[in-house]
Amino acid sequence: MRKTIWNILKLSPVVIAATFFSANGAIAEEINEQVTPVAELSEETSSMGQVTSVSQFSDVQPTDWAFQALQSLVERYGCIAGYPNGTYRGNRALTRYEFAAGLNACLDRVNELIATATANIVTKEDLATLQRLQEEFSAELATLRGRVDALEARTADIEANQFSTTAKLNGEVIFAASQAFGDQVADNDNDSNNNPDLDTNTVFSDRVRLNIDSSFTGKDKLRVRLEARNIASYNTGVTGTNMTRLGFDGDNGNDFDIGELWYEFPLGDALRVHIDAVSGEFNDNINNFNPAFESSGGGAISRYGRFNPIYRQGDGAGITLTFAPKSPISASIGYLAEDNSNPGLGTGVFNGSYAAIGQIGFQPSKSFGVGLTYARTYQNNEGGVNLFDSTGSALANRPFGNVATTANHYGVQASVSPSSKFALSGWAGFSDANAKSGADVGSDAEMFYWAASLALRDLGTRGSTLGVIFGQPPKVTDNNGVLGEDQNTSYHLEALYKLPINDNIAITPGVLVIFNPEHNDQNDTIYVGTLRTTFKF
Repeated sequence: MRKTIWNILKLSPVVIAATFFSANGAIAEEINEQVTPVAELSEETSSMGQVTSVSQFSDVQPTDWAFQALQSLVERYGCIAGYPNGTYRGNRALTRYEFAAGLNACLDRVNELIATATANIVTKEDLATLQRLQEEFSAELATLRGRVDALEARTADIEANQFSTTAKLNGEVIFAASQAFGDQVADNDNDSNNNPDLDTNTVFSDRVRLNIDSSFTGKDKLRVRLEARNIASYNTGVTGTNMTRLGFDGDNGNDFDIGELWYEFPLGDALRVHIDAVSGEFNDNINNFNPAFESSGGGAISRYGRFNPIYRQGDGAGITLTFAPKSPISASIGYLAEDNSNPGLGTGVFNGSYAAIGQIGFQPSKSFGVGLTYARTYQNNEGGVNLFDSTGSALANRPFGNVATTANHYGVQASVSPSSKFALSGWAGFSDANAKSGADVGSDAEMFYWAASLALRDLGTRGSTLGVIFGQPPKVTDNNGVLGEDQNTSYHLEALYKLPINDNIAITPGVLVIFNPEHNDQNDTIYVGTLRTTFKF
């Protein structure tokens, strides 16, 4: 091999070109890494053009030690091509495959010169040496051609059978086994003797989500979500309280429905527009500052433990604008309307139930963030009043009964992560509501809630999360209507451990404990245990 290299150094510039030439270097580099699809590789190489002057290379200067040799190869032999961005990359390391590719290109050029009766520019000795080199590197050349052929065949197969040129399909499947435990079903009176026994069975249920994500400019996204589920809901009909609901529950008989339909695109460098057509939720559109537990498939097991209920205001169609310049401060505003497709009175975009939200976020780094949020809501009895979307007590969600109600919601939430393995987050919220109809018209009520969470990552195995969440669900603290206030205080305690099996499967056992359900100390403690298995693809 050393003798061969010495022979190379003695050759004319044509052979030197083969050694230091990188016209086909991009091919060898891409193939050697085995990462870039052949379609991209073909596009790159097809855009490489033969240069006629060394000055066409932006990264080659007259002071470079090989400038004269490169100039001779370009202008005398026409055996040099550059990268699509106009560079030569003369300082990049050379692989044996690149050497073989460059040598093959120059051999083709020599054969062309011979065929056009210009072979006198090379000597017989050069041709003999080139022949020996060609024989020595024949194996590499054959391997290179074989790998290119294989990649081209694979790419052709992928292109022929791909789902779409503009859309990607991804999904999530949840299998869950769960059961509620306790002595009695909760209620809202002060007599526990009339409470029925809590008698439930272990159930096994599922949720399937298929997302079709399309992009038309590379910066926008259109999502269509198909969803089917039959996850048990531990609500008032089962445990007597919505405080025991799971964060991923819901039942549509396992029939596929459109669960989400939205389009998101940028306006300039700092403004992003998000338009919801079906089942829009602010928690999907705005930073909720609870990254460890916000996901229904991989976060908290409870409904209340996922994020501040202020992000549950509104559910339907609308628009959210987020202004996020290159600074720690961001701002978001949004509007969602329910029953937007119904033209009847009391419904529609501007004449029915709605929620408007605004948030200022401050996040100087990935390890710390805080958000101040305000929401204004109006709910009428056409769709049913539910101020906190089934988190908290029944009285907190309907402080005046099922009558038209307006409310102002104020929230603060923060997260801090001193290290990659440790994170704290929490929120607090206050709401004041006003009755717009019914016997309590004009009456006011006030509600308060809070929660704190701890996440310990990579505990036991990489990618795992041990989580603990503790707080007080929404509670009526003052009400001059006939229903009055919640008399006691409920506490929410949740513990979970997410164990990843691999990049696509995670198992999360968890337990939820509600003390004094419905803010009534006459009610017995209720427990909900669940084993959630999440598949992602």
